[in-house]
Amino acid sequence: MAAALFGFSSLPLSADQVAPQHALAMHGEPAYQADFPHFDYVNPDAPKGGTLRRGIVSNGFDSFNPFVIGTIAAVGINTYLYDTLMVQSADEAFSEYGLIAESVETPDDRSYVVFNLREEARFHDGAPITAEDVKFTFELLTTQGHPFFRSYYADVKAVTIEGSHRIRFDFGDSENRELPLILGQIPVLPKHYWDDHEFGKNGLTPPVGSGPYRIGNFDAGRSITYSRVDDYWAQELPVRRGFFNFDHIRFDYYTDDTVALEAFKAGNYDFRLESSAKNWATAYTGDKFDQGLIRTEGLEHHRPVGLQGFVYNTRRPQFADPRVREALAYAFDFDWANTNLFYGQYTRTDSFFENSELASRGLPTPEELEILEPFRDQLAASVFTEPYNPPSTTGDNSLRGNLRIAMLKLKEAGYEIRDRKMVNVESGEPLTFEILLFQKTFERVVLPFKANLEKLGIDVAVRMVDTTQYIQRVRSFDYDMITQVLGQSDSPGNEQREYWSSETADMVGSRNYMGINDPVVDELVDQVIQAPDRESLIHRVRALDRVLLHGFYVIPQWHLAMDRIAYWSQLNRPETIPKNGIDLDNWWIEQ
Repeated sequence: MAAALFGFSSLPLSADQVAPQHALAMHGEPAYQADFPHFDYVNPDAPKGGTLRRGIVSNGFDSFNPFVIGTIAAVGINTYLYDTLMVQSADEAFSEYGLIAESVETPDDRSYVVFNLREEARFHDGAPITAEDVKFTFELLTTQGHPFFRSYYADVKAVTIEGSHRIRFDFGDSENRELPLILGQIPVLPKHYWDDHEFGKNGLTPPVGSGPYRIGNFDAGRSITYSRVDDYWAQELPVRRGFFNFDHIRFDYYTDDTVALEAFKAGNYDFRLESSAKNWATAYTGDKFDQGLIRTEGLEHHRPVGLQGFVYNTRRPQFADPRVREALAYAFDFDWANTNLFYGQYTRTDSFFENSELASRGLPTPEELEILEPFRDQLAASVFTEPYNPPSTTGDNSLRGNLRIAMLKLKEAGYEIRDRKMVNVESGEPLTFEILLFQKTFERVVLPFKANLEKLGIDVAVRMVDTTQYIQRVRSFDYDMITQVLGQSDSPGNEQREYWSSETADMVGSRNYMGINDPVVDELVDQVIQAPDRESLIHRVRALDRVLLHGFYVIPQWHLAMDRIAYWSQLNRPETIPKNGIDLDNWWIEQ
């Protein structure tokens, strides 16, 4: 049945042939068989219709192109306008199922991948999606797109069109098992459209897409509406059944979160994912909540949350020494903030891969030691002898005691107090820096941290800028310290280069916010990418996590393994929630 459904050949394969598959898992086998009707976490009979109104806190947008640097793209472009070769399921570590690609072929060593495209796949203007479009997209993104694409697909060595609906990617010598999957994530762009338009300067001209929605009405920088494509080519595929049930999805932009919250409660938009502990504890009350017109839910999820923290820019001379970075962490009092600001809702983060089995814990295991031992002479001794624990003020610990520890560590790093200022003994330069922010609400976290640092004789400036300026400064690494979320998946791979590798340390627009330039980290990242199975991946990621933590590139903040959501009662959702948490694209409106 599966072979007939997906058009697979029933003839025997020769020794050098690879059987086409409906799906591909990073490790092991995909959970859903070839004849699966839909994902388990959707309602396949969800009614279509209505308008979903969303609120976005941002300074607006100036482009419909999310693939280049230097612009701020409208929210939703990737999700709604463009289809990809394959689609990731939300209840597996990392498995993908065919969307534009009807089937995929890759050998056991994953040295290449072939995508067989569906002949019915269409762009919004009716033109078929072909292998020419896929090759064009790959070359366009890796030459004119965001630098991320060049890094992400660096191991692709050749792209060959083997037929109008068949394309092959060959890889280099590295054992990069993830490449077939991340190539499946490519959003396919129409060659015939972009041949007549300048890729980096399309601005607010709506481009041609292939996804479930097209761009409808928009007010430049203030709102954008996506309208469902009535004859969407993929709407009956198993990977799309139960999704994209709204006729229209409108995003309104707000420059202030307090205003956005009041607008939500007034009924100006329908759904809100709450990020503020204070709001969650105090603001969701009143008649509309009592009457059930607005519902609130705290829904547990099991996805990795990565790490949110104060990020040091180690390109700055004052943060080049890891002993300085370690010392300053003792001035951040998470426990006070959690009690006095966050109503005790958060948990302290102590891993770059928090809320997952990938997080390092305690001392290195024998498997981790085997990975780390070759680098012992290049690593801090603490990697092998001390579990990483961010400073705390609970139990026998106190802020006063932590500041004393910070003072001793700064002394070891060559600093001393002169005229109540922390200065470098050799240069006489004071230790000062700036924390760059764009969210006014975060000042209540930063200002107590600043006050604690001042007790150490360290002058800290807090600079508030608008979203556009913040994005531009972060892209060009023009900051001393920022607060950043370093997101992770349950299957880390090629994107780790973007975060930690030397090759991205000075690449404008990369996510190596810290400026990490360490050959040991480079080697560990390569080992993660080349992990042959899930068990090896876990040990290698934990080893990488341990080295990063003992490099003191960030001051970890907090996390929450729950989605705090509020929504107006006309919205409905599936009963089953996958491990990755809620997905608003499988919700619907009860008529």
